[in-house]
Amino acid sequence: MKKDKFYITTPIYYVNDKPHIGSAYPTIAADVLARFYRGRGVDAWFLTGTAEHGSKIFQSAEKAGKDPQAFADEMSAKFSLAWDVLQVSNNDFIRTTEERHTEAVKKFFEKLKASGKIYEGDYEGLYCVGHEAFIKESELVNGLCPDHKTKPETVKEKNWFFKLSDYAQILAEKIQNGELEILPKERKNEVLAFISQGLEDITISRQNAKFALPLPWDENQTIYVWLDELFNYCSAIGYGKDDANFKKYWPADVHLVGKDIIKFHCIIWPALLMAIGEAIPRKVFAHGFFTVDGQKISKTIGNVIDPVEWAQKYGSDAVRYFLLREVAFGEDGDVSEEKLRARYEGELANGLGNLVSRLTTLIEKFLDGKVKIDTSIFPNDEGMGEAVENFRFHEALAIAWQWVAWSNKTVDENKLWELGKTDIVKFTELAGQLASAIAFTAEQLKPFLPETSEKILKIITAEKITKCEPLFPRIP
Repeated sequence: MKKDKFYITTPIYYVNDKPHIGSAYPTIAADVLARFYRGRGVDAWFLTGTAEHGSKIFQSAEKAGKDPQAFADEMSAKFSLAWDVLQVSNNDFIRTTEERHTEAVKKFFEKLKASGKIYEGDYEGLYCVGHEAFIKESELVNGLCPDHKTKPETVKEKNWFFKLSDYAQILAEKIQNGELEILPKERKNEVLAFISQGLEDITISRQNAKFALPLPWDENQTIYVWLDELFNYCSAIGYGKDDANFKKYWPADVHLVGKDIIKFHCIIWPALLMAIGEAIPRKVFAHGFFTVDGQKISKTIGNVIDPVEWAQKYGSDAVRYFLLREVAFGEDGDVSEEKLRARYEGELANGLGNLVSRLTTLIEKFLDGKVKIDTSIFPNDEGMGEAVENFRFHEALAIAWQWVAWSNKTVDENKLWELGKTDIVKFTELAGQLASAIAFTAEQLKPFLPETSEKILKIITAEKITKCEPLFPRIP
């Protein structure tokens, strides 16, 4: 069934440090989906951005000796630049310090207060600044947050609360009947198991937290940063300001998030939306984590990989290919430059790059660069489309590389470099098939390798094909 629109979002990323490979991962995946649907004539709207409020940002700015807003400006620009380097085609980049966002959040909280689902009370608990979230003592390992290896703060203060407990049954029903689809399946089961234990009301404010938005009706309280951040999905498309645009794109078709934040996105977020009378997102997909030497990548721990450095060395398409080919989306996986280099040299340089180089050389030599391209001889997309729609990016790329392997095998088995001398008729037929296969494959790879695909199509569909420069040059 053809979609009228496709609204996809990534998490918005904390600006306490520069982007790393873990934040590039869902951003590239979202970009592939947006490009894929646009290529099929769908109005695909792709949102990403940065989260800039909260204690984490304040502390990072203080450590750097900078004003929090100036620090946020500087770090947000690094995310925007990184996505440009990685060929990310987002339609919008939201920042939570922008006026359009802060005004929308104010309206959201006013509507939330009017819903009758909030009340004032006292709260005491453990707060992890790294997560910008409260954490249970049972979740600690040796008294520390297992992700950030830091001791949480003990917080006791008067706050405003949201009656999340009222939504346990309806949330479970919507998840079970697929109105809110949670993927992969194990994440759905995890959320349902959490709900079955009973939901507690949650605090929606803090007592004058640093660098946070004020609560509209209580000057002694600031908005709990996670709720501020979640509302970016609505503020970016015009909530409370451009009703027509908001209605055009909402609800979100897919929220791509890390598996560590599914409770916020699959429980708290839909409950808040129901409280203010808005539709809930259609789907939440929780991707897995990358590790380096078996340890989760974390800015707090410091074992980060800079995707811009990789892109500058290997090219943005190589990084995009590696991240989505190496690990099944939704599962955890270990990454390293050694693994990237192996994929680069094996599948990209020796596989695709060498194929295009060999064939263009032979077509120029034996056919004066003239060959007939007909991609209609190949069957639709061989399942690539279905794989992309279902977030099986590694499988989609594997299907595309079957054509690369078939093409290279055809060149070798028929000794095309000799066939051009002995049987020009058969050579012409095979060269046409192979050139068409390459054009077909490049079309299928557009969402994944946008720069390389365009290069290939320009080369292979030229009026006169000439030997091309290496698509993936050797890395010293």
